Amino acid sequence: MAHFSMSGRMSGRMDDGESSDSDHRRKRRKMAQSFHPAPSASSASPAAKPNPFAAKMMAKMGYVEGQGLGTDGRGRLAPIETQQRPTGAGLGAVREKTKQAKEEEKREAAFRGEVLEDSEEEEKKRRKELKKKRMSGVPGVPGGGSTPTRPKTKYRTVAEIEASADGLEVPNVLKSIIDATGSETKLLTSTAGLMSTNNTMVAGESEAAKIARRARRDLEAFAEEWNTVSERKQFFELQEAQLFQEMEEQEEAMHGLETIINAVQELQLSGMENLETCDHQAIWEKITSKIEILESEYTEKIDASVLQEVAVAAIHPLFKKAMQDWQPLEDPTSVSVYLTRIAKVLGIQPSSTGTDIAFHSNALYSNRPSKSTTPYETMLYTLFLPPLRHTITNDWDPTDPTHLLTVIQTWSPILPPFVLTHLTHTLIPTRLTTLLQTWKSSRPPSTKHPQPSPHTYIFPWLPHLPAHHLSPTSPTGLFSTLKQKLKSLFQSYPLTYPPPSTLTSLLPILPPTFLQSTLTRHLLPRLSSHLSTHLLIDPSDQDLGPLTQTLAWLSPQAPWSLAPPTTAHLLAAEFFPKWHHTLYLWLTGSPNYDEIRTWFGWWKTQFPPPIRDHPRVEEEWNKGLQTILRALDLEEQGGAATVAEHLLPPPSLPPPSSDTGLPPSTTTTRREDEPITFRAVLEAWCADHSLLFVPLREADPASGLPLFRVTASASGKGGAVVFLRGDVVWVREGRAGGGVFRPVGLDEGLLERAEGR
Repeated sequence: MAHFSMSGRMSGRMDDGESSDSDHRRKRRKMAQSFHPAPSASSASPAAKPNPFAAKMMAKMGYVEGQGLGTDGRGRLAPIETQQRPTGAGLGAVREKTKQAKEEEKREAAFRGEVLEDSEEEEKKRRKELKKKRMSGVPGVPGGGSTPTRPKTKYRTVAEIEASADGLEVPNVLKSIIDATGSETKLLTSTAGLMSTNNTMVAGESEAAKIARRARRDLEAFAEEWNTVSERKQFFELQEAQLFQEMEEQEEAMHGLETIINAVQELQLSGMENLETCDHQAIWEKITSKIEILESEYTEKIDASVLQEVAVAAIHPLFKKAMQDWQPLEDPTSVSVYLTRIAKVLGIQPSSTGTDIAFHSNALYSNRPSKSTTPYETMLYTLFLPPLRHTITNDWDPTDPTHLLTVIQTWSPILPPFVLTHLTHTLIPTRLTTLLQTWKSSRPPSTKHPQPSPHTYIFPWLPHLPAHHLSPTSPTGLFSTLKQKLKSLFQSYPLTYPPPSTLTSLLPILPPTFLQSTLTRHLLPRLSSHLSTHLLIDPSDQDLGPLTQTLAWLSPQAPWSLAPPTTAHLLAAEFFPKWHHTLYLWLTGSPNYDEIRTWFGWWKTQFPPPIRDHPRVEEEWNKGLQTILRALDLEEQGGAATVAEHLLPPPSLPPPSSDTGLPPSTTTTRREDEPITFRAVLEAWCADHSLLFVPLREADPASGLPLFRVTASASGKGGAVVFLRGDVVWVREGRAGGGVFRPVGLDEGLLERAEGR
């Protein structure tokens, strides 16, 4: 009945809602009911006949009646049911999950191999466990079978109170009152002041028990206070001992400071002596010894920075006087020995980390990060660096590195990193580069104008120079300048002279790949042209000069020699065609085969064994031998006329300007029989001075001559704009478009304009 009455109330409420809806909503509801009629009792039953069309579609998709949805049959078995709540009821008023939803959840859990427990079953288990705990009397669980007993209060006796409070003595009177709680009850003469009502009184308690209880509490409070006072007494005694110890330490420190002050004052007085009349070495020795005493005795008592300031202040006048009279090249060591002795006081620590700036194994100075310089570093920067910089820039001859090298080796362990870097990275490389640029690499050795070899002044500085000066790939530095000079040497050095000994000296710092590529690109075309132009094969008067000059550059014993295949290819292209042609002419004339045999053997001895025995050269010798044997056979058959008629001539000789068959070279080499133009002279001058000679692809409006740019910039910008008229260089003065051209010579004037000075 309750169910029907509830349905009636709900339907009534729905009718009320329908009456309040608009006409539009009522039409939509009627239309929805016409398309989706309410299910009847027969259709809602499990035995209802399914829709044939829907069943066919489900069957096509693989559905089997009685199994779940999905490919594995783990989906739902029945449509989702709805659980209707009463109107106005919130969540939790009824069970939200239907029986069908719970069954589906258990079924899905079974597929996963799990057991899903219902929330009602879990609640039943929890209640059973709680009930068991209550019945067993577990503490903390209300409603147990037995009530827990209250712990009995334990009182301390007088003896226990006296033992806990060290030094506390309890009068016998209090002992008798407190002990009245024992088996014997003692009568009290007076109870005045003890019978006042308070919250601690217990009903049915005797007067003696009350007095005993109050006395016990008072005594326990007194004992606790006694312990507190005892602890404070111990603390004050300990504090007093510490104060006495601090006073003794302060007195000792004051005594030590007085001693230090006296030592520092004595040190200052020593530094204030008359430097004009006294012996400087004696003063240095005296001050250094006193600083060493300060270091050994007061290092732990004085802060390191303070001790450093004291030491620098003491030696500053002496050091200033020494630097004013110092000649670095004459006296390289100067006062460095004294600074080394007090290096630790001056803040110079042994280098032990990877951040050290040191160029020697005995370097003492470590690169510690600091926002400002120390007094010692400031003194070295202001007093030591200026005279040494002036000497390097103006007085030092880079061709004699001995004295300056001694200065660097002596002072580098005690120099600040930035000072040493300025010397070895800027000042010294600049002078070396300037000297290397003046080296006329293409000029043969001369006794009138001797040139120092670059290795004599570069090699001693190799341990001290930065890495980019020796890097083959660096666009700047000493090695870059040296490469330009070597290219100029191979391009312009006279082949009639023997190879310069400078090449042998520079080989240790030249990479093999660079040397081979430079020889192939710049020297090999010149050797080919030299053989093609000057070598003549004449059995009657043979001149071996061109061949000897060429072999001097190609000898396997030379450290800079080309690879044997390249040398053999050069001989096969330039020497053997001429040799075969001469042999052919000799055999077709009136040959003397004994002379030819001797001539053939003599030529083979003119080449070093590695070149003579190379397969490519052996092939050429065999060709000549086959030609001789063929001539002998023909002569036996019909005499000299048959030889001249049937002996095949060798391939025609190529003209001197034709291709030699060598690998193509990117460098255009002037043949030695061609006239030298003024442009070639200017290009050689620019190469000697490390300048670029760049065509501008435009002409001077007035003269119509092509313009060129001579500049020292690697980018090809700046410098001087020139044109050539005859054997004179005309340089534009002023800005582009409005400048006037004036003649200049190949001197410092043109060099200054090219460098933008």
